[in-house]
Amino acid sequence: MCGIAGWADFRNSLENKGEIMEKMREAISHRGPDSFGDFSDTSCRLSHTRLAVIDVENGKQPMSSGACTIVYNGELYNTEDIRGELMKNGCSFSTKSDTEVLLKAYVMWGEKCLERLNGIYAFAVWNSVEQTLFIARDRVGVKPFF
Repeated sequence: MCGIAGWADFRNSLENKGEIMEKMREAISHRGPDSFGDFSDTSCRLSHTRLAVIDVENGKQPMSSGACTIVYNGELYNTEDIRGELMKNGCSFSTKSDTEVLLKAYVMWGEKCLERLNGIYAFAVWNSVEQTLFIARDRVGVKPFF
């Protein structure tokens, strides 16, 4: 289990909201006792608490690729299939984590990446160039997302 939290505000700066985000992260810390990470931009803040299972050393979050940053809780049952498809399309990977696969799938296919996912998940991807936040969870809603 992991936990994710975030806040986006397109009208007001979030620069002084660190204390609130800490409280949000603390509220979900029981979901991921192994580590935590934060991401901050002027319009978006993301936090992640981690239960390290896959690629313990390299799967830390939030994770970024180019302009996109992800926080993710879940398991993709078809990670290796998606990784292979992405590699055929020129992607390279620096970790064994499904987080990196999901992030690069989003970078490659945008919201259509959901059509390829088989698993249980909740995630948020912030694009710092486009100033957009994409959020999704599995179709059944196994992973909580409020």
